[in-house]
Amino acid sequence: MSKAFTKESDQDEDDELPAPPPVPGGKNYITRTGYDRLRAELFTLIDDERPKIVEIVHWAASNGDRSENGDYLYGKKRLREIDRRIRFLTRRLEMAEVVDASLHHGGDQVFFGVTVTYADDTGLETTVTILGVDEADSSQGQISWVSPVARALLKAKVGEVVRLVVPGGVQELEVLSVSYPAPLSST
Repeated sequence: MSKAFTKESDQDEDDELPAPPPVPGGKNYITRTGYDRLRAELFTLIDDERPKIVEIVHWAASNGDRSENGDYLYGKKRLREIDRRIRFLTRRLEMAEVVDASLHHGGDQVFFGVTVTYADDTGLETTVTILGVDEADSSQGQISWVSPVARALLKAKVGEVVRLVVPGGVQELEVLSVSYPAPLSST
């Protein structure tokens, strides 16, 4: 029988997916900004979104026949999505190790939290910021510290050439400049 004609269960198949693989060394490095953003999302889900959906589901359930009640069915599905995201965020925040990148301010070596400009073999210059797995956004020029480019660049100093293994062979990257966020003043 086609799955399309079977009754949908309350359990999503996605609930059975394993947790995301741990990052190398079991560390989940993240900046304070990234940590605060994930934490804010978690509390928004717990304090705002989830109670609203629970209220909608409760109201829809009181209307009678649940099998054809769109508000009830959608609400239950949305509730599962929210609960799954809450579990995910909770696990990621428990594993998080907040790193203060400003400790390296003024340095010339590539570490976590740096904005680095490098040139490849063809002379093409690229600027990226090396951030945590949960906060990197490639559309903003941010890469994860576990990405191949970041791993090749980490610990290199300005002026050094590092080797990056790519599917087409080996590419050389020259570190042109690094910059770290300024330390927060404690005045």
